[in-house]
This record gives sequence, structure tokens and C-alpha cells, in this order.
Amino acid sequence: MKILLIHADHFEYETKKKALKDPEEIRDERKKDSMDEVLVVFSTVEKMDADNIEEIVQNASDAIDEVAEQVKAKNIMIYPYAHLSSELGTKTTAIPLLRKVEKNLIDRGYTVARSPFGWYKSFEIRCKGHPLAELSRTITASKERVVEEEEEEESEFIILEPDGSSHPLDIHNIVKCKVLRKYPLLEQFIIKEESGEVSREQPPHIKLMRKLELVDYEPASDVGHFRFYPKGALIKRLLEEFGNDVAIKHLNAMMIDTPLIYRLDEPDIAGQVTSFRERDYRFVIDDKGFILRFAGDFGLFRMMKNTTMSYKQLPVRIYELSPSFRREQRGECVGLKRLRAFTMPDIHCFTKDLEQGMNEYKLLLEHYTELTNSMHIDIVVAFRVVKEFFEENRGWFVELLKIVGKPALIELLPEMKHYWIAKHEFQFIDAVGGGAQLSTVQLDIEDSERYGINYVDADGDKKGCIIVHSSIGSIERLMYALIEQAEKMKRMGKPPMFPVWLSPTQVRIVPVSTEYLDFAVKVADEIMEHDIRVDVDDREQTVGRRIRDGEIEWVPYIVVIGEKEIKKKEVSVRIRASREEKSMSTESLIKRVKKEMGDKPVLPLNLPRMISKRPAFI
Repeated sequence: MKILLIHADHFEYETKKKALKDPEEIRDERKKDSMDEVLVVFSTVEKMDADNIEEIVQNASDAIDEVAEQVKAKNIMIYPYAHLSSELGTKTTAIPLLRKVEKNLIDRGYTVARSPFGWYKSFEIRCKGHPLAELSRTITASKERVVEEEEEEESEFIILEPDGSSHPLDIHNIVKCKVLRKYPLLEQFIIKEESGEVSREQPPHIKLMRKLELVDYEPASDVGHFRFYPKGALIKRLLEEFGNDVAIKHLNAMMIDTPLIYRLDEPDIAGQVTSFRERDYRFVIDDKGFILRFAGDFGLFRMMKNTTMSYKQLPVRIYELSPSFRREQRGECVGLKRLRAFTMPDIHCFTKDLEQGMNEYKLLLEHYTELTNSMHIDIVVAFRVVKEFFEENRGWFVELLKIVGKPALIELLPEMKHYWIAKHEFQFIDAVGGGAQLSTVQLDIEDSERYGINYVDADGDKKGCIIVHSSIGSIERLMYALIEQAEKMKRMGKPPMFPVWLSPTQVRIVPVSTEYLDFAVKVADEIMEHDIRVDVDDREQTVGRRIRDGEIEWVPYIVVIGEKEIKKKEVSVRIRASREEKSMSTESLIKRVKKEMGDKPVLPLNLPRMISKRPAFI
């Protein structure tokens, strides 16, 4: 038997429909129930429990009693929960067993309620959040085994600079680390992480994403699901194409596509879902439970388990660009920073040994650094590393920081706690001091064995891989960072704008009057031939008004065309980045814009070229 114990301020449930053909009968008063100041016991009865029901009942009652005493809970809710094990017991075992545990606890003086077995139920829980508020136990016939360890040795922290110098950091007394004064953004990030303080100020991008006609809330959908207007959809596609370029063109990764929904009765899926804890979308089809994917591992790992790989083929790189869904708490959903539906470009590299895995890690870091640099985004770098691995490979970490060109906060873990031995994150700090993770790379030394992913070595034996997990970050969060970075530029007295390669309109042409419209269209045709997104403001507004509108839309280049420009065979160009106005030939303008675009993805304009033909979405 497995139990998950949550000490909660409040818990309530409501039965919805049958999960079994013949579930436990329920009285009206048990169809819906709630408790305050309660120890909620999520319980999974397993096949093996049928052989020793009385011992399981006694040991489970003792384990629940022990935790209830520790957290001083007088109320207990026993909640049947099928997702803690893949070896489920039958209802003929489970119902009597849970009833006996209920009676035992009542006899010990607790107020006990038990939700009915074999029903789909909705529930709400408000966990207290103290050190003993979340515990799990495995109950056996002999004794119960504690899954969580009590006291853990604390991590150490250092600041590592690209020149190789390191500085100890007392995470509880940050001001003692004087080197942080050189890196105010990193210091701001560390203070925020340590305090756990969340900015009460709304991030500016929430208003700006609407003002710029990029993204908006969709009231007919769930919280954290958005509609993308044409300009927003274009930026989103450009970022997706960049992810494709990194994975396919530069890393020669193989692109796959896997389903969005998965069955909950598959053991490996159930295991992942259990660890994710209720932040998922579930639904029922033909009386079977399903879940919407909340990460890219679901289908990928099942695919790779059945894949035959030779050591000569490694590293094998697999790429997927796919929507994911996480039912984040309603209060945690903040614009594009944190959503319930998002798009993740994931690259997984399957390597033969740690050395090859470290090479892949470095390669991925190089490409993700290029992305953030091309977006002109301020980031800080944070590593979490097993201390022994860091000490053995310190020079490698210095090489990584030389690529990024920034210092890093490094948390040294006393021992292995996760499937990875090292990982890093690029963290973005927004205009109001909030933070969010962008790209990440993780060096995984355990999941290959856990999921049965192997390669055939030179001696013909099957061996486990080292897996490098990575992502450039969700596309929506990258858009959040872009808009927030622009707002930070504005607060520093610079014009807010997107990088030219991501600007929905890169060049806008404003004819002084309709007399010059035909010539303006010819110039636009010439510019468009070079894969530059150009439009023409043909509206019957003043020149000043049309220029201001282009500035409000953050258009990087605004070209004014009148008689003077036609005679000189040069155009008057307003350059947003430098706030300059220059006279130049069309060829010079094209060359300048192309240089700024570099080798980044190119997509056509996503709106009518003539401004007068465009509807107002907001």
C-alpha cells in the first residue's frame, strides 16, 4: 500500500461519475464532503496487500497516527487514489482494507472521513506548506518504509566567474559576497530567490501584449490559454523556426511528433503523473482515464525504449516542438510568464558516455547563448551541480561560462538528488524584478536505466545512455522576455523595440501624399524581394500621425517618401534604435536591415501590406 499524506488548511471533494462499473455504494452525505485543519491521506491499495490485509491495516493506521501526532491533526480524510502505484489492488481488497483503517483511526480518537471508492471526484486542497506538510509512505506487511528522508545536508553556494575565480556565498548573508557588486542583475536574482519574494506589481508585458496587438486572453477558454493576433502569431512562428534551425539545421537532430494525450493506466505514465501532483489536465474517454502531456518525455521515452541504436550512431539527437499543458494554480498564471498551455521546443541527446554527454551539453549551451544574444535579453546564469562532479570537472564549468560571458551562481549539492548530475538555467529578470526560467540543459545519468533506453556497444552488449535534456524555453515565455526587455529599455531612456529579425514589420513606408503612393509601392516591392517585411501606410492621415503610429508599433525603420526623396533617389529613414534620421539609398537600407537580421529565420508579412486594409483587432 502506498500513501501520500498532506497536512492541509482545507480539503473538499465532490463525486462526479463512476470510475468502475460497480463502485462502492454511497449515501447522499458522502457524495460531497469537506474538512478543515485536516491530514489528507491519499491511499493506493496494491495487489500484494491482499495476502496480508490485517498487517497492512495495522501498519497503515500506525503510520497515519504517527504523522497526525507530529502535525497535531485531529481530523483525517482517507481518499482512495489510484495514481501512486501501477500494481493496483481490486475493489474487493481495497474497500474492506480502507474501511478497517478508517475504523482503527476512529477508535484512536480521530475524526475520520473517507471518500467513496470507485468514483471520479473533483477535489480542492490547500496545503499548509511546512516541512512535514507533505510526506509519503510505503506500507508493507512487516513495517512501513519512509520514502522521504528527514534531515538533509545543506548545499554550498559559490559565484564562479568566466576567468575561473570563485567566491564563496553565504546564501543567508548575501552582502558578505563583495564580488556581487560587480554583477547587480545576478545579485538581484539571488536576493529574490533567497527571499522568495514575489513582485506585487503587474509585469508591464500584460498591457503591452494587447497594446501592440500581439496576444490576448481568451475568455471562452481556461485560464492561461491565449489567442495570438497576426503580429503575435508571426513572432511566435519566428521563435519556433529558430528552435527548428538550432535543432535540425545546426545540430542535425531528428524531428519527431508524439501524441498530446496519454493513458493513465500505463505504469510509466502513472509514475510521472504521480510526481507532478495534480497540476495536470485529466479527462475520461470510454471509461478510461487520460492526461494531457505536461512535458516532452511521455512519448519520446516510450519511442526511444523501442529504438535500436549502435554506439557508432551516437550521439542521437531527437527534437520535438509540441504544445504542453500544466494546470498551474489560478493565482500563479501571469500573462505570458506562466501559462497553462505553452509550446516547448525540446532537444534530447542520447550519448554513449559522460564525456560525450558533456560535449553535447557544451554544444547546446553555445546555441542557447546565441539565441538570447540575438534577442538582446539580459539573463543571469544559475547552475545546480553535485559537488563531487563539480570538483572533478571545474575547468569544464569555466569553459561554459566563457561561452556565456557571464558569471554564474552555482549551487553545490552534497549528493545526487535527481536524475541529473548537473544542470543550468538562463534566468530572466523582468521590468518589475520578477524572474522566470528561459533555457535549460540537464545532464541525466539515471533515466536511461529507469526507462530502458539502451544502445548496443562494440562488444554487442546493451548499455545505458547518458541523456542530455534541453530546451530553449517555452515560446510564450520567450515572448514575455522580449516584451519585458523592451520595457526595461524604455525605463533606461532607450526606445523600446524588438530585435529587427523578430519585428512584425521591419520597414514601414510613409508616402507624403497619395501622389507618391505608386512610387512608395515600387520601393516596397524592391525591399520585399530581399525577404524583408515591409508595409505601406496609405491612410489619409497626416504624415506626423502616421509616423507616430509606426513608432507606437515599434517599427524599427520608417521610410518617408515625397518629392525630395524621388529627386535625390534616396529615401529619408527614421532609425528607431538610434533615434536618428538619415538619407540613404534603398540598396543601403536593404543592406543595413539584412545585416541586422543575420542568419535568423525569415517569414513573410502576416498582415495586408497596405495599412488601410487592416482590421483593428483591439
